Amino acid sequence: MSAQRFAELDAVVVGSGPNGLAAAVTLARAGLSVQVLESQDTIGGGARTLDLGLAPGITHDICSAVQPLALASPFFRAFDVRARGVEMRTPEASYAQPLDDEPAAIAWRDVERTASGLGADAAAWRATLGTLATNWDLVVELSLGDKRSVPSALLSPRTLAAAPLFGALLGLQGTAAWDLPFRTERARALLTGVASHAIGTLPTLALGATSALLGTLAHGTGWPIPVGGSQAIIDALVADLRAHGGEIVTGHHVSTWRDVPSARAVLLDTTAGAAADILANRLPRRLEDSLRRFRHGNAAAKVDFVLSGPVPWRDAEVGRAGTQHLGGTRAQMTAAEADVAAGRVPEHPVTLVSDPSVGDPSRIQGGLRPLWSYAHVPAGDTTDPTELVTRQIERFAPGFRDVVVASRGVSAADMPHHNPALVAGDISLGQVTMWRMIARPTAHWDPYRLADTGWYLCSAATPPGPGVHGMNGWHAAQRVLRHEFGIHELPDLSPQAATT
Repeated sequence: MSAQRFAELDAVVVGSGPNGLAAAVTLARAGLSVQVLESQDTIGGGARTLDLGLAPGITHDICSAVQPLALASPFFRAFDVRARGVEMRTPEASYAQPLDDEPAAIAWRDVERTASGLGADAAAWRATLGTLATNWDLVVELSLGDKRSVPSALLSPRTLAAAPLFGALLGLQGTAAWDLPFRTERARALLTGVASHAIGTLPTLALGATSALLGTLAHGTGWPIPVGGSQAIIDALVADLRAHGGEIVTGHHVSTWRDVPSARAVLLDTTAGAAADILANRLPRRLEDSLRRFRHGNAAAKVDFVLSGPVPWRDAEVGRAGTQHLGGTRAQMTAAEADVAAGRVPEHPVTLVSDPSVGDPSRIQGGLRPLWSYAHVPAGDTTDPTELVTRQIERFAPGFRDVVVASRGVSAADMPHHNPALVAGDISLGQVTMWRMIARPTAHWDPYRLADTGWYLCSAATPPGPGVHGMNGWHAAQRVLRHEFGIHELPDLSPQAATT
């Protein structure tokens, strides 16, 4: 399809990941003509579900698989994927932390059930994660803001009256979160494993914030698995965009501003470096240099498996969780992440695993099932991760090799082949540090607006950072509406709103 169908466009979005589509839907709902340009032949960026040809009928989530923020983020709560027919299944256990010499630590959806398995740390878990889970919506709003404006949650009577909420949140985000208030190795490992959804050295404030947010949602909303795969969420966004006059063009790579049709506003769901390349010599020099200085973090290497049966976890309770964090103890995970930071592939890398059939049995076809996994490795590493990940799973699930029917490993260096934004395997589109979660990708007051050009950045390279939550695109779209079109009222995103 030609990228010139519209005679004149209000807005063009480059990239069809969750953030690009969130921006596109918001702008189209405001009555604007919107076109999305996607370089790949399939739509969805980091939330695609594809048949990789490993086994008949088996599909794989090629980047993101489990979606707690697709229910919890303000954008997706307004959009309401469930009301649009997207079925989200929530396993009884959100995540599990297998250990070598004792039963696994399990984060059940139920706080009390989780606490009862943590012995001496039961009361501390209730006081921290229990308090946060009760106020999960406030935690989400505080975590997913634009890092520039005062979140309305701060002015909520609930927040003002909830001193324990702030105590719990600050306690988990602080460096002390890795030691206090938890005394047992089980509780420390369980919390530290949640931080592995970001890639960085332990302990840090930014990874503590990851633990606080995702740990809260583990008990507050659960960690749901979309039936049919993450593509179901993308398909709902695409359907709404098209229903409101938007258009998507696939196979259209944008390497320079000349590749984009004329429009009053252009939003880039790309890396900061790609934005600088596309607009080379058209931005203020200091801004262009700042975009190029935004450093990438370390990487994920992906392995998709096809299994003939469930993973034979040594502790069978592990298989009841939708996600497994494989790293062992806090000390073992810290050492593995230190190796990655030093440019070494760990012998036992921090590895994330998910069997989507735990929440969605329809993913099992002909007795076969997909298994999703990735390991933390140095940026740009060229090693096929299949054996590395297989060994780490086998460590906690003896006999795992015997149920593997097929596999496909993608090295960190090869991750950009299916998503150009994953430079050298960096799935976060930039370093995850506390400073770089605020000054993301620059310290400018408006991190989305690329000067007075009509061009904006709307990817995970902006606040609030990575995750399938759509908030980066939503924050950017609000600024586009205000600055480029004089629209100050957000459009209704609900399924009940009338189509154009």
